[in-house]
Amino acid sequence: MMAAKDYILASGSPQRIALLRQVCYEPKEILPADIDESCLLYEKALPYVRRMALNKAKHVAVLREGENILACDTVVVVGQKILHKSKDEDEQRKVMQMLSGKTHRVISSVCLINKQGKISQRTISTKITMKVLTPQEIEDYVACKEWCGVCGYKIEGRLAGYVKRIVGSYSGVVGLPLYDTLNILKGEGI
Repeated sequence: MMAAKDYILASGSPQRIALLRQVCYEPKEILPADIDESCLLYEKALPYVRRMALNKAKHVAVLREGENILACDTVVVVGQKILHKSKDEDEQRKVMQMLSGKTHRVISSVCLINKQGKISQRTISTKITMKVLTPQEIEDYVACKEWCGVCGYKIEGRLAGYVKRIVGSYSGVVGLPLYDTLNILKGEGI
């Protein structure tokens, strides 16, 4: 077992935890931030995702004063529309129709509040081009339920076979841009 690094992860996302373990950066504690994730009126994707990551980090920093807190938020954006977690199969079917044959963005923002209260934040955008999905492919994806509990889809699952091109950070699409995350953590000596 690897030694835990000196930070608290403000997320219970299994994808984020797995990514950090993959690069041997296990957090010493996992404490999901319980915050309101509603968009503000007329809020665009970039400010929204940055605000969510920062607010998650701030929320946990209050609970664990004097600790290094790492938080992240990831959204799927089609045009100017932010996709949130689908509530049911009909909603997910509409999401898949919206993504079919188009290029969309996945934006991830990672934020660290160090022990002294200094905030470091990086935000990255990845472009993903999907193939034109047949009605059967959409139904198969909706039926497999991989989309449950995530925004838009899980790229590391069945949907990977529908992706024509990725320009950017694959790990950012999964839920945590590892390159940027490790640069922030290493920059703080964690």
